[in-house]
Amino acid sequence: MSGGKLGGGLLVAGTTSDAGKSVVTAGICRWLARQGVKVAPFKAQNMSLNSFVTREGAEIGRAQAMQAQAARVEPTALMNPVLLKPGSDRSSQVVLLGKPVGEMSARGFFGGVGPAAQPQSGAVSPGKALHGGRQEQLLGVVTDCLEQLRGTYDAVICEGAGSPAEINLRRTDIVNMGIARAARFPVVVVGDIDRGGVFASFFGTTALLSPEDQSLIAGYMVNKFRGDVSLLEPGMEMLRSLTGRGTYGVLPFRHGLGIDEEDGLRVSLRGAVRESVVAPPVGEDVLRVAVCAVPLMSNFTDVDALAAEPGVVVRFVDRAEELADADLVVVPGTRGTVKALQWLRERGLADALLRRAAEGRPVLGICGGFQVLGEHIEDEVESRAGSVTGLGLLPVRIRFEREKTLERPSGTALGEAVDGYEIHHGVAEVLGGEPFLDGCRVGSVWGTHWHGSLESDGFRRAFLREVAVASGRRFVPAPDTSFGALREQQLDLLGDLIAEHADTDALLRLIEGGAPAGLPFLPPGAP
Repeated sequence: MSGGKLGGGLLVAGTTSDAGKSVVTAGICRWLARQGVKVAPFKAQNMSLNSFVTREGAEIGRAQAMQAQAARVEPTALMNPVLLKPGSDRSSQVVLLGKPVGEMSARGFFGGVGPAAQPQSGAVSPGKALHGGRQEQLLGVVTDCLEQLRGTYDAVICEGAGSPAEINLRRTDIVNMGIARAARFPVVVVGDIDRGGVFASFFGTTALLSPEDQSLIAGYMVNKFRGDVSLLEPGMEMLRSLTGRGTYGVLPFRHGLGIDEEDGLRVSLRGAVRESVVAPPVGEDVLRVAVCAVPLMSNFTDVDALAAEPGVVVRFVDRAEELADADLVVVPGTRGTVKALQWLRERGLADALLRRAAEGRPVLGICGGFQVLGEHIEDEVESRAGSVTGLGLLPVRIRFEREKTLERPSGTALGEAVDGYEIHHGVAEVLGGEPFLDGCRVGSVWGTHWHGSLESDGFRRAFLREVAVASGRRFVPAPDTSFGALREQQLDLLGDLIAEHADTDALLRLIEGGAPAGLPFLPPGAP
């Protein structure tokens, strides 16, 4: 296929959360980009604590930034117009067109009788769009963004959220069948067969939809299959006979595809080990990195670049004794700085960090993690806790402002060039120590607001050499490890999965031809 305007798009939905929508969307984007198609990703509404800052200073989900990289285009706010950042089980910060507009309860957002948004400065018009959960106004915003993308790109590949069969939310839906109906996009439903029950999930998802929504369901895609595909054929044939819809591919299970996950809240991180490289260490020793799994942890993808280094083992921990053998402890970003600080103290992790610092053992705080390492926090914005005493490991005072800092800084540290991005309400007043990016360093304790700095290869290697010396390890960073190249390899692997295991001819017809003209699905025995 040669490049050219397809003039349409596709919605990738899922039977559940974490069914594989994000990676399938990225895979389709990379596959199309290889064909010379100018393609863009789109997710109308995302709920995630992992976010990214675009070049124009807009905050979007990291998954959409990753998908834009897969499509080989620059990410923009149009690709993720609504981002919800949970602050508790019942409320989230609402980011509209890349800017925070307020906090809202789940009931309020989805049109219940919960409180209206609490708008932040400079956000009057978006706040009105959110008042009382008026999703019809948000639908107008997201469809406008989608139409702008369709006017610029040859094709737009949309990602749904959760499941389209969450019928309790259908009236206010703007990310699954709501956007598919508005754009007349065909829908491919992805199911994770590794969880079991994938055929029942496909059938049940379709059966619960209204006839109008069912008419947009083009078919299904099986994800994470292990074994002989021929064993699935009887089930796929029965599914076709029951629903009138076929399967657009069976994607095999692949290790190392968990890049830029959307949400750390649903994942049990305790004891989890993240590793994307199996190469042996260059030096005689390995480095062990412990990441404190603080509440409302955000941008935990910051440590992916560490896990990509041969000889670096990264695990998430929630007990003080798990820090004992760590060569480096990372306190990551969080949506709740004061809550994270309280959690560290309750679990004895704060005392363990104080002991590490006194012993000259390395600690790195990033964003919210940097803030908890400081002397004092003044917060009338995020937690409204007022004055709070920090751990006192760094000479820094934090004051929370309603205006959120969203920037893409560049600089130099440890003699190496560094790029990063900032997403925070807390403003740091650095009172001493050795300068380190926007923060400081005191002995073996470092702190910075910069996310993504460890993705800068030279800086990461220089930092790990410092950690190795401080921890007494004979560890040597690999001289040729490129995190950017490793990420490109992962994105190419996603493109390969689509190219080799999906019915690409049928997908092209869907993207170009629009919504299918099939009959609505009816369950067996229905009149």
